Amino acid sequence: MKYVVVEPDEALDPGLRADLLDTWVAATDAGGAVGFTAPAPVEQIAETLDDALGRVATGIDLLGVLHDGERYAGMGVLSNRGSTLYAHWRTVLRVMVHPKHQGTGAGRILMEGLRGSATDLGLQQLQLTIRDGLGLEKFYQPLGYRIVGRHPQAIRVAANDYRDEIMLIRDL
Repeated sequence: MKYVVVEPDEALDPGLRADLLDTWVAATDAGGAVGFTAPAPVEQIAETLDDALGRVATGIDLLGVLHDGERYAGMGVLSNRGSTLYAHWRTVLRVMVHPKHQGTGAGRILMEGLRGSATDLGLQQLQLTIRDGLGLEKFYQPLGYRIVGRHPQAIRVAANDYRDEIMLIRDL
């Protein structure tokens, strides 16, 4: 599994889009906390992916992907809020690995690649949020992230199923 940064002029490649859409749909259907709930709303995911790829194509955000030798099988975005007040850090968004690669260390490769990209950009800090109730902090904390806040019931995954959103920070 190899980490690669997608250059802005490569962000709108149809093959990249197809692989990342497949990964996002598969991760959602497998129960992943990647912005949607199963069954995966493919059109909504496609719109969200297109927006993210557009921000990469214009150079606003950085997209790191995993390539397994045949296809793109994971992704993560370093999102820029666009203000000089926040120029020293980025939000990590859309972190996911295709379910067939989960448990193989691919997620760690992706996150370390994003950390390296952040360091290359001269950043001082990364921030991300996770959905409570899935134990995701056990993945991120050994990678250097620490919990700094919690938004109670910020996420509604079903009519009567609310989850907290947990904010984590990593200093670089």
